[in-house]
Amino acid sequence: MTSSLHRLYSFRRCPYAMRARLSLLFAELQVELREIILKNKPAEMLAISPKGTVPVLQIFDATVDGAVVEESREIMVWALAQKDPQGLLDAKVLHQANDLIEQNDNQFKYWLDRYKYADRHFEMTQTEYRQQGEDFLQVLEVLLTKNPYLLGDSATIADIGIMPFVRQFAHVDRDIFYSLPYPKLQLWLQHWLDHPFFLQAMTKFQPWQEGDEVVFFPS
Repeated sequence: MTSSLHRLYSFRRCPYAMRARLSLLFAELQVELREIILKNKPAEMLAISPKGTVPVLQIFDATVDGAVVEESREIMVWALAQKDPQGLLDAKVLHQANDLIEQNDNQFKYWLDRYKYADRHFEMTQTEYRQQGEDFLQVLEVLLTKNPYLLGDSATIADIGIMPFVRQFAHVDRDIFYSLPYPKLQLWLQHWLDHPFFLQAMTKFQPWQEGDEVVFFPS
């Protein structure tokens, strides 16, 4: 069976893929989902995106049929540019949102990886890696003392773009995370963990194989 829907290659636990799926839910867009196994990436994905990372979105429409979007930030912006009923691309704060996501992707993620995989990085202790990552958590805590969301009274692309990475940081050691002096950040994270869209984004799917029936996301 084939589908004329846009096609998303995804991996459930990848924070980059999480934020791509969240953006599709907020944009009320349905796609064909192909869940992959990172150790056995399908040839169909590698043929359109040789770098072999997820998410990868293949767009099927009259203007750019078959176009490939390989970066999660670009997928988020593309999806919300199609439809943005909750105003996540609020122009008033978009520059600040982009700056925060940039800091998340280029600084926080560096320390997050070393904190999570401290047994592979011997330059510092796991505690020291965590403390380096906390610099960004402190920035978020200050923002959340002013508003329920990072940049105001409603969610923006910054919230859905950053939350999966804070979740990953928290899950390295939940007891430690919830003992840290970031009560607003902890409440914000829990709000997102309980959010219906996040629960839907974390639905489990069997890895895709050639010949499988089309899997729709959201179903």
